[in-house]
Amino acid sequence: MKRNDLLWKAALEDLFDDFLRFFFPKAEEIFDFSKKFQYLDKELDQLFPPENDTYAPRYVDKLVKVFTTNGQEEWILIHIEVQNYTDPHFASRMFQYYYRILDKYNKPITAFAIFADANKDFYPKHYEREFLGTKVYYAYNTFKIIDQDDAELEASDNPFAMAVLTAKLAVSGQRMKDEQLFEKAYELAKRLLGKQIPKDKIRKLMTFLRYYVRFENKELIHKFEQEIAILTERSKTMGIEEFLLDQAKKKGKQEGRQEGKHEEAIAIAREMKADGIPIEQIAKFTKLSIEDIKKL
Repeated sequence: MKRNDLLWKAALEDLFDDFLRFFFPKAEEIFDFSKKFQYLDKELDQLFPPENDTYAPRYVDKLVKVFTTNGQEEWILIHIEVQNYTDPHFASRMFQYYYRILDKYNKPITAFAIFADANKDFYPKHYEREFLGTKVYYAYNTFKIIDQDDAELEASDNPFAMAVLTAKLAVSGQRMKDEQLFEKAYELAKRLLGKQIPKDKIRKLMTFLRYYVRFENKELIHKFEQEIAILTERSKTMGIEEFLLDQAKKKGKQEGRQEGKHEEAIAIAREMKADGIPIEQIAKFTKLSIEDIKKL
């Protein structure tokens, strides 16, 4: 799985309560935050199996069981898709998720499509199909990151707003020079530290910022790590390769399949190699042989 996919999946779990408060102003009246959220990723994979092709597109999707505050043991399902590229079949896929989830659980469902791509013209808001008097119309909540107002996001103390601001900077940074992107990312890090946000969430948001915003210049990657370490008064920060391997190990452990771990390690090694990280260092972190890494 690509780095951005891993980061979004982690962010949605780390900040899910903030996600609800961000999109629902009266979230405290709707949802029971005293009860734990249940992430049904495995169940979602069973309903919509990933492609067998290793190089097929992956999707950032979450299915979360959330209790409501209606005084009963009532729960609903929240389906979230983060889309990083233009896909002409996106709306159809959203509808497929909906009817398969409904068929399995028969519970109220609300769905969100978060578009994290750079194409302003890509904004599918519903799925519609009609044939001989029979019609289906499925609409879902949509959120286009590049269309959001920077000032409003910066004024918010909601941690999820900062994640959105980071993602918007990463998309906008594709048109910037590395030096300009570096300055903006550094300023964003300073603003983040000044927010009235719990320390553990600041740490998670800082990780999201450090690895979601990318620099072409390898030296700036290390410089940014050092500057963030100084800002947070930490003597050592987790390197990119350590973060990726850590995520791969967690995923492999959850699935309980050694084969899954090996495949994830290969995917991580491929990306690390593309980033110009020395083969010996890749071997150290992924536990793959140097010979196997050279073949990638």
